[in-house]
Parts: sequence; C-alpha cells; structure tokens
Amino acid sequence: MSFSVTDHQNSKRVRVIKFKESDLDRLIFPFKKHTTISLEYKPFSRFSLAKSLDEVFNNNLGKELTKILNDRQTGTVVVEPEMSNKKFDKDFLVKLSTGLAYLVGNPNFDSMTGKYYARFYVKHQDSSDSYLRKAYTNLDLHTDGTYVKEKTDWLIMTKMEEQGVSGGESVILHLDDWEHLDELSNNPVGQQNFTWGSPKSKNIDYKVEHPVFKKDKNGKPIISYIDQFPEPKNMEQGLFLQRLSDCLEESKNKIEFPLPVGSTIFSNNYFWLHGRKPFKENTNLSRELLRIRGTFFN
Repeated sequence: MSFSVTDHQNSKRVRVIKFKESDLDRLIFPFKKHTTISLEYKPFSRFSLAKSLDEVFNNNLGKELTKILNDRQTGTVVVEPEMSNKKFDKDFLVKLSTGLAYLVGNPNFDSMTGKYYARFYVKHQDSSDSYLRKAYTNLDLHTDGTYVKEKTDWLIMTKMEEQGVSGGESVILHLDDWEHLDELSNNPVGQQNFTWGSPKSKNIDYKVEHPVFKKDKNGKPIISYIDQFPEPKNMEQGLFLQRLSDCLEESKNKIEFPLPVGSTIFSNNYFWLHGRKPFKENTNLSRELLRIRGTFFN
C-alpha cells in the first residue's frame, strides 16, 4: 500500500511516482462504482473517487502530489502505473487521471469538449486549426490556459494509447533553467498586456489580455505563453514574441523523454513549459491523449 518516489533519469527536477499493480488491483472495485458518465454529470462523484485513490495509499498520495507541484525546485511529477493486464482499460485511465486531479484541486471546464477533461487524437491526417493535432510539426514550448479567463495552476496529460508511433517525445523546460530568463522576464515589453485569442475549435468566443511574465508571491518570474494565440498590437510586441519563441526553442536545457502508455505528466503551469517533438511520418500513426487542467485547493 505504498508508492515509490524517485528522481527522473533525465532530471532531478522531475519526480517519478510509481504504482504497483497489486495496489491498482485494490482500485478496481471502488472505481467500478463510478462510470465515466456519472463522473461527467455529477461533480461530487469525482471527489469520492479521488478519496478512494488516496485511501489505497494511506492518504499520503494527495499530500505528496501537492508538495511536489508547489515546490519551485521540482513542480513536475510523472506518474507511472504498473499496468500489464487488460483489466486496466482506458476507462480506468480516465478514472485514475480524475483521481489524481481531484487530490490537488478543481479542474477547469474544458470548452473544447464541454467536460472537465478533454480526450483527443493525434493522427497521420489532420484538418484541425491547432498545432495540438499536427503530428509532423513541432509543438513548441508553451503553457496552458493563456486564452481563458480561468486560472490554470496545473496541467495533467495522460497517454491513453498509441500505435505506429516513432518520435513524438515529450519536451519540458523549467523556467529557472532557461538561459534567457533574466533577459526576457525583465524586458518591459514582456510585462505589457498582450491580447490572446484562440481558434474556433477551442469554443471560446472572447479574448483576454495579460502579460507574458508576472511575479509569484516570492518575486520569482512566472510565464503564460503559447506561440499560436497572442495577437501583437505593434512591432515591439511582435519582435518580442519572436525573440521569446526563438530563445525557448533553442534552449539547451530542455528535457526530452518518451512517456510510456498509461503514464501521466502532472506539472505546475506557471514555471514549467511543455511541448512535443514531431512524429516520424506513418500512415498508421495514432496517439490518444487525455488532458485535465485546473486550480489548486485553497
């Protein structure tokens, strides 16, 4: 009834939590109480499910996740469940991801899907209006929630399944490891209000304004940025964004690694940026991801 916590092999900033299959077995019965439909329609059921998850681990999992995610020295955890058996299907992964989310906070409403979570595919052919589904294009480093009014403290991404995949590794960067942090976070342009919109698929009918860089309660820089959605008002803002994009993508301190199927990346959204390398072309390419993003409990 315990989970292990270790450093990721690629970075001491990233923690890895592993669940044994014998402990996951103990979740099958309490998880069966909740269908995915009931979780979508009855928000209180998500708290019940999260409590069942925490109890399997002696009520220590939620505390550990909250500690890691709020620690500026770490702030990202990769959750790796040991799931070799087909009894752990995609519904189980939806429930496990839901439990992880509700142990630390409240998910935001995801306008793209009309639920508290989103599930989407990256495939060989794509006609969408977002880089999110462009398999053969680099998904540049960014944070989530740049174009919505809600706060976005954290982000969960769970790999549900994949086939025909080569490439597409996860890429993350801790703000404090970025070589150009001082230069760009202290640039007055980065502290101006930028207008942020979104493509039609996001189902957001408004725009928001906020700077790229702010300070947290300890005076440390935090970032809210994605390359596709800012609408620069003048040459100064446009050139600042180009410099920002170039410096992020050229960073030698990015962490790259493949995420195993069934695993979850859980990150603080203020000082971690995330992206994805391009896939190698394959007509059979298919990857399904689940996303939850939200705010910490007060």
